[in-house]
Amino acid sequence: MGLRLSPASSASTTRRHALVESPIGPLALVEEDGALAALSVEGARQGPVPDSFGARDDDVLPHVREQLDAYFAGRLQEFDADVVLHGTPFQVRVWNALAQVPYGTTGTYGQLARTIGAPRAAQAVGAANGRNPVSLLVPCHRIIGANGRLTGYAGGMARKEYLLRLEGALL
Repeated sequence: MGLRLSPASSASTTRRHALVESPIGPLALVEEDGALAALSVEGARQGPVPDSFGARDDDVLPHVREQLDAYFAGRLQEFDADVVLHGTPFQVRVWNALAQVPYGTTGTYGQLARTIGAPRAAQAVGAANGRNPVSLLVPCHRIIGANGRLTGYAGGMARKEYLLRLEGALL
């Protein structure tokens, strides 16, 4: 079925979060109205702030936790979840395009800019990529520099390299 991405509504909602251990460190899964609103790795730059996570409830989003376990075990290549995206219309366009970058592949900021119909906006695409609130499911780690080198990742370069190796995109 795949990811079902939708922009956030303006109505205020209650958030809850679960903390999950992973090979790249603790992950915070933030649930909003039954959908994943944020997936943040501990210590990530520019990610959602813990004050916005809501009350801790480690029973939220069990299907996402199971899929993350399967992903890190190398048994899952495509997530199936409802995701609500909090961002500007431009950021949401970028994140929707990111969600289409296949497992085991990489793309560049320029390619992503062309995909969304803004070929001169590679820098703005990079900024939106860095503010992705739902890392892993919306795979911002799959975007690399035009020269083929790994470039910034809010979760840190070691995590980016780990994820790309896990997916077979780096040998």
